[in-house]
Amino acid sequence: MFIRNCWYVAAWDKEVGRKPLARTICGEAIVLYRRTDASAVALADACPHRLLPLSLGTVEGDAIRCGYHGLLVGADGGCLEIPGQGEAPRRLSAKAYPLVERYRFVWVWIGDPALADPSQVPDLWFCEDPAWTFEGDRYRVACDYRLLVDNLMDLTHETFVHPTSIGQPEIAEAPIETRLEGDAVVVERWMQGIDAPPFWRTFLKRPGLVDRWQVCRFSLPANVMIEVGVAPAGTGAPQGDRSHGVEGVVVGCMTPETEDTCSYYWGMARSFEIADLGLSERMKASQAQVFSEDTVVLEAQQASIRRHPDARLVTLAIDAGGAHARRLMARAAGDPSAS
Repeated sequence: MFIRNCWYVAAWDKEVGRKPLARTICGEAIVLYRRTDASAVALADACPHRLLPLSLGTVEGDAIRCGYHGLLVGADGGCLEIPGQGEAPRRLSAKAYPLVERYRFVWVWIGDPALADPSQVPDLWFCEDPAWTFEGDRYRVACDYRLLVDNLMDLTHETFVHPTSIGQPEIAEAPIETRLEGDAVVVERWMQGIDAPPFWRTFLKRPGLVDRWQVCRFSLPANVMIEVGVAPAGTGAPQGDRSHGVEGVVVGCMTPETEDTCSYYWGMARSFEIADLGLSERMKASQAQVFSEDTVVLEAQQASIRRHPDARLVTLAIDAGGAHARRLMARAAGDPSAS
């Protein structure tokens, strides 16, 4: 169920420092830290001596010292020093993972290092564009990461899970278009001539009906970017001119840990009032509340799946985006039935 030859988000850039940080990706325990020049390192989180997690050790210079017997492991995974034993045997080494820092995230290549190509990091340009601002956080969710992809690719749930914030009846009633674009899935929904929900009315700062859009884009291995926004009705947004409105991109990068746990790196990039740091914090808090509501549902769903191991998830028309995404993920993971 895991896709290995790809880049996964291992942490926000702000999470990785001189203190070792433990993460699990596709069942592999990894430790992250920064060298003295601030560049990040990713190693297998197990001392090559007696397998104590290196994340329980301390960073010294550009290396990390095991907290059990004091072995010093370099940034390339090689053992540099064994206290009281002189030169370290060459065979003692920890696996080092290819790593790229981009778009505020630390990305780790979990598969064959020879295939790691930094140009394959998903293009999240809006997370670094100076005309935009971006902030977010991480949740650890006790569910199969594919359930999160399903959730983000089917936004009809907003009407029922988030009725007091971003949900409104028009979402469930609006027609959706689902299409494939290479190795990506797009689910597009337009709601024209409607009342704006409170969240968007606040930032549009104009009365009257609006045209609202939600464009979900899935890309491998498990990333969902959702273009969202509103514009005054009739100003051309459905035809491609969003300049009269306010827009953002909801960022969702899912990193599987085990078969039924994952890390959910979420945030929102926006192109309005980008200098207002207070607004950024308030929006982050609001988004955290929305995603906490999703977490309750998803963890309950996973628990129910465990209780009903022989039951199958039913796919309806509203699930088309998630179903296409699952087929792409299965094919990339080498499932022959998905070809």
